Amino acid sequence: MSSTSNYITLIFDIGDVLFSWSPQTKTSISPNVLRKFLSSPTWIDYERGRISQTECYARVGGEFSVDPTEVSRAFQDARDSLQSNEELISVIRHLKACSDGMLHVFAMSNISAPDYEFLRTKPVDWSLFDGIFTSAGVGERKPNLGFYNAVISSTGADPSRTIFVDDKMENVLSARSLGMHGIVFDDHRKVVRALYNLLGDPVERGRQYLTVNAKKLLSVTDNGILLRENFSQLLILEATDNRYEDYLSFPALIEQHVRNLVNLTDTHRMWNFFQGKPLLTTEEYPFDLDTTSLGFTVMGGPEDVAHSVMDDMLDYIDDDGIIQTYFDHRRRRFDPVVCVNALTLFYSYGRGHQLDRTLHRIREVLLHRAYLDGSRYYATPESFLYFLGRLLETSNDISLAAYIKPLLIERIQERIGADGDAVALSMRLRLCAYLGLRNDIDLHTLLPLQCQDGGWEIGWIYRYGSSGIRIGNRGLTTSLAMKAIQEMQQRFPSLPSSPSAGPAVPLVKQAYTSAQSPERFSQHKSDSSTTSSSIAASPSASTTRQHP
Repeated sequence: MSSTSNYITLIFDIGDVLFSWSPQTKTSISPNVLRKFLSSPTWIDYERGRISQTECYARVGGEFSVDPTEVSRAFQDARDSLQSNEELISVIRHLKACSDGMLHVFAMSNISAPDYEFLRTKPVDWSLFDGIFTSAGVGERKPNLGFYNAVISSTGADPSRTIFVDDKMENVLSARSLGMHGIVFDDHRKVVRALYNLLGDPVERGRQYLTVNAKKLLSVTDNGILLRENFSQLLILEATDNRYEDYLSFPALIEQHVRNLVNLTDTHRMWNFFQGKPLLTTEEYPFDLDTTSLGFTVMGGPEDVAHSVMDDMLDYIDDDGIIQTYFDHRRRRFDPVVCVNALTLFYSYGRGHQLDRTLHRIREVLLHRAYLDGSRYYATPESFLYFLGRLLETSNDISLAAYIKPLLIERIQERIGADGDAVALSMRLRLCAYLGLRNDIDLHTLLPLQCQDGGWEIGWIYRYGSSGIRIGNRGLTTSLAMKAIQEMQQRFPSLPSSPSAGPAVPLVKQAYTSAQSPERFSQHKSDSSTTSSSIAASPSASTTRQHP
């Protein structure tokens, strides 16, 4: 593996991090009193190597009116209770093994010489550490900066490339004040997740997640019901670089990838959102224009079939000239995102002019920010903006871009830094990359949302129109996040790939390789200037791109 992580040094506290212990002893000394011993000036001198164990126990006994022999028995019980944190040690071993020898691991502890001597008798792989620094050995104690400076001097560590983990905030604060990345050890899983995110390659880890969970990337509702549906599967394929143009050149490769990664309903014409029996809705669920449009633009198909389907779609336009959601005249539903996806299909085949009134309605939604609370079927404003960017990228239509793009740039700039889950952030970042807008803020927010298993936290992309129940898919969130990171870094090479650092060490071998294709949302140059949001002239039919 290549060793390109910005962080090359890890420093861990020992007590309550690498080892746990119990203040509950068999003596008359209560846990509360025992902890008071540990914060007394006498104990601090003991940990700095200034007094012996015998003198320490005698002085502590006098200060707290306890027999020194009882003090000795209490601390022997505490020593006997020491338990290594094998899960964390295993993680450290894995991180180090994946670094090609670039990652150095140290321990740094406030501990007396006798206590450290006893600690070393514990059956732990001490060779994992490149060095262990004790307060007794250095003569300094955390949080005093002298201890940190001694460790830095001895190891040659660069604080800006060092991660420091300790259970006490004041110790972490001192490390941060010297330029280290400090992590408070208050939740084991949170700390392990942070370590992987800081040291790992997010894209490679995401690929590993998709590989491990291939064919199992199911959607789930916000009330915990699993759904088998086509829309997310199509978006996963698109985000992993499988496009219609690739299908024309490498149909066998794409079909193999479809079989290996996602589950899709076999269809030769119209698509249904659900695979099999619909859930949480009517028993008979019609084919819809949204999934059908996405299916043709992602998977392709015979051109005569595509034109036949679009001919049928034109029968589902309301009195205002707006295309509807379902192939069912009894379900007349308007959703601007559905309209955008239908426009994408029509523009892909040079027929965008047939939906001019729908396009004008969409621009009005954009102009007046009608999307800010989402839409009937889509949960976030980013969905509308993202698919609008997809329309521009797919169509490559100059007039359409002149009509939509300047205003879209203004609107996505308004969203940078807004609250959002991992899906919303990924959509925002992908759109920014396509439009040529650097977006450090949302990238720094997205990166820590990667989980220990390499996938991202679930995000909610769409919802049931009647009940409002939201639907998400970790596979989709992960594929969009991976693509967003790649596109941002390709467009702006100086951007970081870990939560607060530069390029990262891959922590997994690349087991999943998608078909190679042009980058979505990043292959076209964007206008560097923004213009006013006044109504522009609608694009004419003569400038639409003919489908290949």
